[in-house]
Amino acid sequence: MSKSSIPDSISQSKYISALGLDVGSKRIGVAGCDRTGLIATGLTTIERTRFEEDVEQLRELINQREVSVLVVGLPYNMDGSLGFQAKHVQKFANRIAKILQLPIEYIDERLTSYQAEQMLISENRSPSRNKGLIDRKAAALILQQWLDARRVNK
Repeated sequence: MSKSSIPDSISQSKYISALGLDVGSKRIGVAGCDRTGLIATGLTTIERTRFEEDVEQLRELINQREVSVLVVGLPYNMDGSLGFQAKHVQKFANRIAKILQLPIEYIDERLTSYQAEQMLISENRSPSRNKGLIDRKAAALILQQWLDARRVNK
């Protein structure tokens, strides 16, 4: 089959490998997607220590998964403005993207941690005992939102 006979939606991208990040001061929730870019799944939670160690843990995941883009949740204020925490996340994410030489895209992450907590509660799990899981689920929600928007905008 020649390339010209492949539908545009397929030929534009063979597969996608994105990493979704829910960046917090104590932990970073990390999510990845299947190669088709349809489903985001929580992968791990990085317990933050030193910046250099955080970068190395992300680098390992990026190399393993052949990641081509970072999708970072930006915690806007409820009025849509960028507050202290959002600016802090941007600074961290921009440093990471520069060091790892990857493009970065931001997604409005308002209420993703709340949604993740509600998912745990519906599974009869304690949010206070599963902070890392909440971070992973929030990262998956962030990445899923980006994947869905990407499909709609094609």
